[in-house]
Amino acid sequence: MPYAMIAFICAALVLRFATLAVSIRNERRMKASGAKEYGAANTLILALLHVLFYISAIVEWSLGPKGAFSNLQYAGLALYLFGALMLILVIRNLERFWTVKIIIAPDHQLVTRGLFKWVRHPNYFLNILPELIGFALALGASRTLVFGLPIYLVSLILRIRQEENAMRKAFQDYGKSCS
Repeated sequence: MPYAMIAFICAALVLRFATLAVSIRNERRMKASGAKEYGAANTLILALLHVLFYISAIVEWSLGPKGAFSNLQYAGLALYLFGALMLILVIRNLERFWTVKIIIAPDHQLVTRGLFKWVRHPNYFLNILPELIGFALALGASRTLVFGLPIYLVSLILRIRQEENAMRKAFQDYGKSCS
């Protein structure tokens, strides 16, 4: 059982680092073309909270009892995998405009296809929240979930507001579609 959880943790970290590499590449390209970043301070806070959430869940798991995988942990794993799949779809939908930051490029296009046709902010509601909840549940990290998620949500709500403002400034049609 511990080896399976270690493999899960490693896979989750590899996914996050791989997507971070995509974000950094896209950010550099957009900023080189004159893109503007919004909410940089809150982005830093969100990144730190994300890392702390992962660390807290991993520490809580490592200090807890190691028994058979519970149904709640299986549900957490399924929820995490759903969030990971949604992240991949969001990246595919946004393509070269996807980053972990709020960045609007001069040639930025409003994306209204794929997940963005149906859900406003799918990266947050279909990826990040299922990812964090699923990660904590899969690791049996209930304290991390109960105490860490509300703290994360404060910064995430601010992030969504910042993104909404940036999108309204950049796109006249924003608000007429889900994205």
